[in-house]
Amino acid sequence: MKTITETLGVSRSNVYAKRESAPRRRYRKAEDDALLPLIREIADGRPTYGYPRITALLNRRLLELGRPRINRKRVYRIMKGNHLLLPKHSGRPVRTHDGKVVTMTSNMRWCSDMFEIGCWNGERVRVAFSMDCHDREIISYIATTAGISGEMVRDLMAESIEARFGLVDQVPHRIEWLSDNGSAYTAHETRMFAASMGLLPCTTPVQSPESNGMAEGFVNTFKRDYVHINRLENAEQVLEQLPRWFDDYNEVHPHQGLKMRSPREYRKSLTAASGCPV
Repeated sequence: MKTITETLGVSRSNVYAKRESAPRRRYRKAEDDALLPLIREIADGRPTYGYPRITALLNRRLLELGRPRINRKRVYRIMKGNHLLLPKHSGRPVRTHDGKVVTMTSNMRWCSDMFEIGCWNGERVRVAFSMDCHDREIISYIATTAGISGEMVRDLMAESIEARFGLVDQVPHRIEWLSDNGSAYTAHETRMFAASMGLLPCTTPVQSPESNGMAEGFVNTFKRDYVHINRLENAEQVLEQLPRWFDDYNEVHPHQGLKMRSPREYRKSLTAASGCPV
């Protein structure tokens, strides 16, 4: 640019200014028109997904069709050009938490939390779940229209152990059980049962939900991607849909921390890697 402007005897800054002010044509590839219907289909079926998760599901579909994968920048460009992007989040950041909840391997720490689903007729469905802090799989859950008791939490612990290790008297190694300070979790009988099964109960500091950030994050994701976009006529309808929602989360939902794989996709990849002799 310097050589050209000196030869022409013009100001370099003026040339740059004119170049920046010139309207740019929107970049596109010929194959974009073939990808757009697939992207629209995914976005219509999952209206709360942003372009990273849309990219993950799109690449799974392309793999099934025998077509090459595409990167998320291209999906972002196509979605932006067709007004399919989600609005930017404008909420204020929460209080910083410096602790590490995620673990290096599965079955080192399980976190648990409770949440409530309000039905359109005024009924309430209360849910408690357990999640692995490494592979993010929802190991087990319980749901009721009444309050969640300590006995139900103990059943949740037993079901989680059975889901991961089968019918055993005790887990093969110590596993942390992270929860808040709710009475169902801190009850003496619950803590005694956890200890007898090889679980180590851990509770977050008072008024510090960020210390159980993975469970809190799952609740927000579950409500956004499943609860708020489905019909909630009554408690019976919600209870019927819960198994499908949890199964979809475990089998399909792409997770950024798992390189856009679903929890069970990630677990299968770990199993395949452990069986590789190399």
